[in-house]
Amino acid sequence: MVSLPITEVNDSRRNRRRNEIKERIFRTALQLFAKKGYVSTRVEEITAAADVAKGTFFNYFPTKEHVLSHYGEERLQEIEHSLERARSGKERVLDVLKDLTTDLAGQSSESPDLIRSVFAANLSCAPVRAELQKRIERGRELLGEIFALGQQRCEIRRDLSPAELGRLIRLIFMGVTIAWAINPESPLRGTAKSVWELLCPSLRPHSGEHTRSESQGKSRSTRHHQHKRES
Repeated sequence: MVSLPITEVNDSRRNRRRNEIKERIFRTALQLFAKKGYVSTRVEEITAAADVAKGTFFNYFPTKEHVLSHYGEERLQEIEHSLERARSGKERVLDVLKDLTTDLAGQSSESPDLIRSVFAANLSCAPVRAELQKRIERGRELLGEIFALGQQRCEIRRDLSPAELGRLIRLIFMGVTIAWAINPESPLRGTAKSVWELLCPSLRPHSGEHTRSESQGKSRSTRHHQHKRES
């Protein structure tokens, strides 16, 4: 059995400790945002509730806005994970999209107060809004890549571009989340699933579109072999 050098063990412990502190500050901040609102929450209140020094907060988050950036990055990571699933080819792209849209909604379902606070911060704070726009653009790009894979495999309609499909899906489910946060009368995950079931049939290829794609593929193959024979 090979043992790690003491320096590596100590580095591993320090990194684990740093990650634990960062996660505690982050989760504490989100709880306070949900309770008091983003704008009304002071850094001193976050550090007191997380039981860390004020300077410790700035070691992990340069500004309060960076807490919301981290919150958004977690959601982008979910879309990136879905893209990797789609690329693997082991699942239908529509199934990957279903899991993504309902899981992202489910992650937010614990606290409508938090969602309202996050959106209020985006509306009232220019730096936060700028960060949100960057994440929205990146999310659209990732969704566009997923839709492109679905179109290549003839699972998804081709009359709209992958980028446009990504934009529309992102817009729809953002709207679902905001509407739920305003009036959380039913579980968000269940609502998201219902919306997906309504949308899913409209994402599939139109009647005859799959057949046309197959015919075009056969035609290209025939021309290719004919060209080889003539050569």
